[in-house]
Amino acid sequence: MTVPGRRSSTFTRLVRYGFADLTAAERLLAADELAAVREDPVLLEAVGATADPDLALRGLARLLEVLPPEERRALVDTLVSAKPLRDRLLGVLGASEALGDHLARHPGDWRALIAFEQEDLHPGTEEFERALAEGAALGRECGLVPADALRAAYRRCLLMIAARDVTGTIDIAQTAAELADLATATLRAALAIAAEEQPQDAARCRLAVVGMGKCGGQELNYVSDVDVIFVAEANGGTEEGAALRAATRLASRMMRVCSEVTPEGTIWPVDANLRPEGRNGPLVRTLASHLAYYERWAKTWEFQALLKARPVAGDAELGRRYMEAVTPLVWQAAERENFVADVQQMRRRVIASIPAAHVERELKLGPGGLRDVEFAVQLLQLVHGRSDATLRKPGTLGALAALAAGGYVGRADAAALDAAYRFLRTMEHRIQLHRLRRTHLVPEAEDELRRLGRSLGFRTEPVAELGKEWRRHAREVRRLHEKLFYRPLLDAVAQLEPGEIRLSPKAAGQRLQALGYADPAAALRHLEALASGVTRKAAIQRTLLPVLLGWFADSADPDAGLLNFHKVSDALGKTPWYLRLLRDEGAAAENLARVLSAGRLAPDLLLRAPEAVALLGAEEGLRPRDRQALEQETLAAVGRAEDPEAAIVAVRGVRRRELFRTCAADIIGAYGNGGGQRDYGARVDVVGQAVSDLNAAAIAGALRAAVRGQWGETLPTRFAVIGMGRFGGREQGYGSDADVLFVHQPREGVDEQEAAKAAFAVANEMRRLLQLPTTDPPLLIDADLRPEGKSGPLVRSLASYAAYYRRWSLVWESQALLRAEPVAGDEELGRRFMELVDPLRYPAEGLGEDAVREIRRLKARMESERLPRGADPTTHTKLGRGGLSDVEWTVQLLQLRHGWAEPGLRTTRTREALAAARAAGLIPAEEARMLDEAWVLATSVRNAVMLVRGRAGDTFPGDPRELAAVGRYLGYEPGHVGDMLDDYRRVTRRARGVVEEWFYGRG
Repeated sequence: MTVPGRRSSTFTRLVRYGFADLTAAERLLAADELAAVREDPVLLEAVGATADPDLALRGLARLLEVLPPEERRALVDTLVSAKPLRDRLLGVLGASEALGDHLARHPGDWRALIAFEQEDLHPGTEEFERALAEGAALGRECGLVPADALRAAYRRCLLMIAARDVTGTIDIAQTAAELADLATATLRAALAIAAEEQPQDAARCRLAVVGMGKCGGQELNYVSDVDVIFVAEANGGTEEGAALRAATRLASRMMRVCSEVTPEGTIWPVDANLRPEGRNGPLVRTLASHLAYYERWAKTWEFQALLKARPVAGDAELGRRYMEAVTPLVWQAAERENFVADVQQMRRRVIASIPAAHVERELKLGPGGLRDVEFAVQLLQLVHGRSDATLRKPGTLGALAALAAGGYVGRADAAALDAAYRFLRTMEHRIQLHRLRRTHLVPEAEDELRRLGRSLGFRTEPVAELGKEWRRHAREVRRLHEKLFYRPLLDAVAQLEPGEIRLSPKAAGQRLQALGYADPAAALRHLEALASGVTRKAAIQRTLLPVLLGWFADSADPDAGLLNFHKVSDALGKTPWYLRLLRDEGAAAENLARVLSAGRLAPDLLLRAPEAVALLGAEEGLRPRDRQALEQETLAAVGRAEDPEAAIVAVRGVRRRELFRTCAADIIGAYGNGGGQRDYGARVDVVGQAVSDLNAAAIAGALRAAVRGQWGETLPTRFAVIGMGRFGGREQGYGSDADVLFVHQPREGVDEQEAAKAAFAVANEMRRLLQLPTTDPPLLIDADLRPEGKSGPLVRSLASYAAYYRRWSLVWESQALLRAEPVAGDEELGRRFMELVDPLRYPAEGLGEDAVREIRRLKARMESERLPRGADPTTHTKLGRGGLSDVEWTVQLLQLRHGWAEPGLRTTRTREALAAARAAGLIPAEEARMLDEAWVLATSVRNAVMLVRGRAGDTFPGDPRELAAVGRYLGYEPGHVGDMLDDYRRVTRRARGVVEEWFYGRG
């Protein structure tokens, strides 16, 4: 319906100015009291600029209606002429219905907003005390009882704070501080009223009021319980019991003055439930009684609450002594058993207690809310504040800034938390300011969300913009809370003794020696180099090092761990993410400590590619990548290289990083065998697959580099690389060579000799490239399993292989082919090669007796001739009793004899074949288990030796530290190296018994 004439014009203006209830607004503006607003576009625009123009107009109409005529004219004239009053008064009326009610009850209070003197812009407790005293005196003159006079004066002061707040004169931190200062002044005034009413009680005792929570931290809300603790002592020779009873009466009366509801409203509830024993304990205690409780009975959360304790009223000297007594206890709280876990569990309980219908609207307690910020900051303070006094700040934002300055929280994270906390607190303030009710729930009604959004500066689409910004900040808070609050480093720091966090050089040397460092002087030099100075880098190192020292000490070689950490830190010293990663991301610091102190291989790889530290920061960073992904990356890197030499450098870079990923995850226990358990099967399988895959990708890259260097993208012949031995079985260890065969097939129209020449050249070029000098662990290609061994051609065509195997193949070659698998090059050619050799490795009807005898003869000859001179046959992992060779030859004999009939045996993998033989009833389950256990253990020892020594070996190290490190890898506690060797001999001896029965004994 169209409203004709003047009304249509008015409605248009009202819509433009942001009014929602146009009819009510037009009716109000028609009143004589609002003529000036109706006729002055500046005034109407000012009303429209408020959070809720309809509310502001109603509040102004009510105020003008109750003012005497002369006062009304003065207000209107001042509104027209003075922009400061216009903004303050209308801003408050548009944001707070409750303060509009106060002005309607005490209309003269509008004059408090006319002008602020300089000292009024940021008043403190003393200024509020004067204002309350003046207001209370005025109230008494008007016939109010002292308590009601205080309530009216409190609201007048609150009106002034709100005016500064909504006009942007003060920010959220200043607003919260002023509210806390006003609360402090109010508590003092309330206590004075109680003392005036009960002078005898006041004479009998000294009573101190200690502010807690947001009041103590000077970050109070508009409407909040004011948390306090009462401390008392006898005065003037009064008996202690009588003094406590008098103090209790005073404290109780003070609480009622603040909490009672009268026609003048209420101030706020005073909550003393943070006292010892909570509501079940006495309201007032002596200082000695407080200390006795905290020292014997207090729970973790009570010390967390004391972080914000501050004397606010009553006897100042007693309050000071209370703080001096309890403060040391606060900074010892983190030493309590399970301290960090207790704080974390408390936060989880708070979230769990929120009604399901409120979780998404809870600004304070819900996930991503204010408590997430406060708990994270407080936990970091309590853990690190023991040794760093700069963190001992009661307020959340001040403490957060100190944590950032000290390097305990990243600058970007701190800035994000600061911004989110300010935004969420401002939301909370605006919600509470509306009706001055204690709530932390975001409203659901559209009009309330609109007012809230406009109060925060969102004017185009207030509801949508508010929701978007709120959700953004809440997500960021939750992310950072999870990152900081559940940081593993926190628990480790909390478990340190205070003296371990900051050590003098002498004490540090003694501590290092006690931790097991062989060269404490050298260790001290590393510590000084890493942590001395005033830089942010040094500050973060000082946070990390006490914990890292303990983790290094939990290894076989703490000195090597610290030295390697020094080297890595130097290499990454100018990289901004490195120390931040160790401080913030999951278990990165502990993972790095374990990797750097576990032996030589992983640290050597890391020092050649220190950026790989980033892999330790997330669980997915330790997960092996599959062969396809590795090959794609490797081939892409080769494609970008200018020449074959540059290409092989890129290939090695990928292999180096991936080898570090694999051995780091292995050391940390990501592949199984965690918690000291000695079940290595899953670990061996993952490592074997991962190392074989990355070696296959490296060989594919070398092949592509060799081809591109001379022939471009296409070789004159199809070319494939066949993996053999452990490579083909995907069972390689860290030090394994790559056994291969090279096969080619001329392309259509290409001369066979030309094809053979090209294939030979590319195979030789691959070997040359992979043998170029490097500090990386070598990848040696061994082609000695080819037909005729070293005497035969390096590369054969598929037809040549077929001819050879048809006429000349020996039984050992059939055995070797059991583990053949294409690993690189032409996939179709690789498949055809496998079709060619399948009849040899899985002969129809199995092996004849002559072939079985030949295999046994070859095995016996190998045992007598190839075991190194002086080697202990009971501990040699490859050729010794019950070692890899024993198990593999036994399994391979079963495959050769029964593979034609049992599909499960047609696999290149030793453990899979053994499991299939057991399932088929070819070997009893217990004897299969003995063989599997021995093979897995021997493989684990070889991997451990390579990780510890940095070079391959088939025997246990002779050096005691290296032997201890092998033991730690295998899950043995320090001092149990003898048990490790005994277990190895026992397991392999039993496996040898199975070999003698099933390999040598049965036909």
